[in-house]
Amino acid sequence: MEWLSFESISELGWGVEVFAVVTITLIARFIAMHLLNILRSHLEKTDNIWDDALFEAAHGPLSWFILIFGLLWAIQISNDYLPTQLFAPDNLELVRQLVFITLVMYFLVRFISLAEERILANLVKEAGAEQTRFDPTTLYALAKLLRLSVIISAVLVALPTVGIEITALLAFGGVGGLAVGFAAQDLLSNFFGGLMIYLDRPFKIGDWIRSPDRNIEGTVESIGWRLTVVRTFDKRPLYVPNSVFTTLALENPSRMSNRRIKETIGIRYQDASKMGVIVADVKSMLQNHEEIDSDQTLIVNFNAYAASSLDFFIYTFTKTTNWILFHEIKQDVMLKIIDIVHSHDADFAFPTTTLDGIEGLLAESKP
Repeated sequence: MEWLSFESISELGWGVEVFAVVTITLIARFIAMHLLNILRSHLEKTDNIWDDALFEAAHGPLSWFILIFGLLWAIQISNDYLPTQLFAPDNLELVRQLVFITLVMYFLVRFISLAEERILANLVKEAGAEQTRFDPTTLYALAKLLRLSVIISAVLVALPTVGIEITALLAFGGVGGLAVGFAAQDLLSNFFGGLMIYLDRPFKIGDWIRSPDRNIEGTVESIGWRLTVVRTFDKRPLYVPNSVFTTLALENPSRMSNRRIKETIGIRYQDASKMGVIVADVKSMLQNHEEIDSDQTLIVNFNAYAASSLDFFIYTFTKTTNWILFHEIKQDVMLKIIDIVHSHDADFAFPTTTLDGIEGLLAESKP
């Protein structure tokens, strides 16, 4: 019976074992994913963001871990039956170690990213609360550093696994480091410029910044290790190298405590006798205005004899820093000043010229 030969029995045993391994792998993956989903559904009901991120981050790496190690198990079984081995035992062990290192790195990087998303969502919900040092800019910087640390650590762990000694790599780095440093001087200056932004925090994402030294003004969209993206007010993206900010004088209007109203108003010379009461009424109006911060400097004074007017000025601050609301308040203040001036039968001045003795001149000019 040829079909019961040793080769046939061997092939049948190989097929049964490989089928059993594939079945066990799929069942193990199904059970693991089902248990993980049950745990995640229960933990999502809690307010703790870390366990949610942990189990969601573990979903993909665990699934790949079971499938890849099941495949490697099947390959190991095949090596016992096939005349040509797919992988030598040493190579198979090397693949296992590299896969394990890669999946652990994938899990940690994904966990950091998911935790970053959830913390950022909480910060957005608490946007009205008092700002702390743990703002979105700090969060982005910390997450980037952690991800970079995980990737570098995984590479350093994997190098000896593939037979590359770290000491030899460090020796090569010492020899070539100087040349690389000169070649990447701009890159390094931008990197440390970005680090200074994260440490000193002159601005954060969402802030309106302006530089009197350079033509830079807009809203900060992102802060990278090399570039900071500023969206100008005409909606163009402006890519600024981080090294620029180390020598740049920068204003951050987003952090102002109040907005200032500073205006000079001129009335006619013929209304000079009414200047005192007008100034007093304007000052009283500002002191009682609900949107004017009376705790800040508030000045209303007759200021100058101008060429065509008697000038008084107002100097005060609004409670709000919102740009649109500020202009609404300023408009209301200016309209109230118009009403006050007109209520005293006075009016605003405009450039005029007065000619004295015009009648005599006209009489002399007649024949």
